[in-house]
Amino acid sequence: MMLRKIIILCLVLLTVGSAKTQTLQKLENAFEELASDTQAKYAVLSLCVLDAQSGKMLFGKNEQIGLATASTLKTITSATALSILGKDFQYQTTLGYNGTLEANGVLKGDLIIVGGGDPTLGSWRYTSTKEGMVLDQWVKAIKEAGIKKIEGRIIGDDRIWDSQNTPDGWIWQDIGNYFGAGASALSWRENQFDVHLRANQSDNSVSILKTVPKMPYLSIVNELRAGARGTGDNVYAYLPPLGTTAYLRGTWALGINKSGISAALPDPAFDAAFRLQDTLTRIGIITTLGPAAARRQTEDNKEILPVSKKLVTITSPSLSEIVYWFNKKSVNLYGEHLLKTLAWKSGKTVSTANGTSVVIDYWSRRGIDKNALNILDGSGLSPGTRVPTAALASILFLVQKESWFPEFYASLPENNGMMLKSGTIKDVSAFAGYHTDRNGKKYIIVININNYSGSGINKKLFRVLDALK
Repeated sequence: MMLRKIIILCLVLLTVGSAKTQTLQKLENAFEELASDTQAKYAVLSLCVLDAQSGKMLFGKNEQIGLATASTLKTITSATALSILGKDFQYQTTLGYNGTLEANGVLKGDLIIVGGGDPTLGSWRYTSTKEGMVLDQWVKAIKEAGIKKIEGRIIGDDRIWDSQNTPDGWIWQDIGNYFGAGASALSWRENQFDVHLRANQSDNSVSILKTVPKMPYLSIVNELRAGARGTGDNVYAYLPPLGTTAYLRGTWALGINKSGISAALPDPAFDAAFRLQDTLTRIGIITTLGPAAARRQTEDNKEILPVSKKLVTITSPSLSEIVYWFNKKSVNLYGEHLLKTLAWKSGKTVSTANGTSVVIDYWSRRGIDKNALNILDGSGLSPGTRVPTAALASILFLVQKESWFPEFYASLPENNGMMLKSGTIKDVSAFAGYHTDRNGKKYIIVININNYSGSGINKKLFRVLDALK
């Protein structure tokens, strides 16, 4: 009887081993097929697959070559933030004033919105952060304080962070658009606004119908042309941080089923002050001077007294909720906020570069070669960021042991029936995450192709990964 059990066990192990060999052979065949595809002729294709239980590499090709990560970098940024800040971390934004509030309700001073680094202030993604909810809380606090008139300014104060909102390494074509919005200590409405467009067949022009919200302090130069039907949205906004003139360039297709594009707010701290002043004006609380923004190292700051009276503090959703949307919808702004927050809370001068150093040092202490992490930003929008698939896979292995891993895992989107964060920038496509096959075998997967040609590459990447199903 004992001999029979031993024989059966050996047969089972042989069957499992054979199935494993077949899977890896299928994976290698699929990889080589894509590598020989004409779309990959001038590309670098990399794949790293680990056993999720042991961390052992099951398959690796070009896995030590540093490649542009695109948004798969968000997995590293979010994992680092969860590790250092904690999943329950929250930001705070304070409204207060300086000067003197007289008995008749006249504030002889400035009303100040003090930014605390919150990327969700005014965001539509959470019930508590919506623009209307935030403005209502501010108005309520102002009324309860007895303020009826402001003989001064409403100031958006983002001075707790550096004045460079946009990371080095981002390209000019990106930074005027919503996905290239920079991170301010006083970000507002995810630092974007909408431009509604209509293509005109009669003269191939494109009309700007409106902006949402209205942007009276911004000039828009329309250089758009109508595109042929079916060519889609090829519009880019060229608008530098703190600029006041936006150029719209490209084509907008005839008959397109979209209302328009979203552009980056050039000065979110100013816009927050502008919206609050506009709201107060409409209910009869007048401000004698126009809205303003306070930034580090500007002459105007000498005239701004510190807040002497706090009126209300708004607290953000938890970091785990922020990470959920960060990865699920690939919100670049959140990544840049988290990077600066890591510098800030680590006691460093707040800058993107110091944030990246925190990330690199953290994973270096966990055994990842710091030379493998050539990171320039928090979101992966920079084409200069380079990380090998093996290093990213190793990080994904390590985070499985963390108490916050369930929240991290839940933030990953589903792609091709797997829990994979996607990443796309020009001629780069990547996926990183986890997969459990039909037999319960768990894998960590990172696949990346740089400098491919043509379109539709994701279907071919998925055909490679299908070997693991």
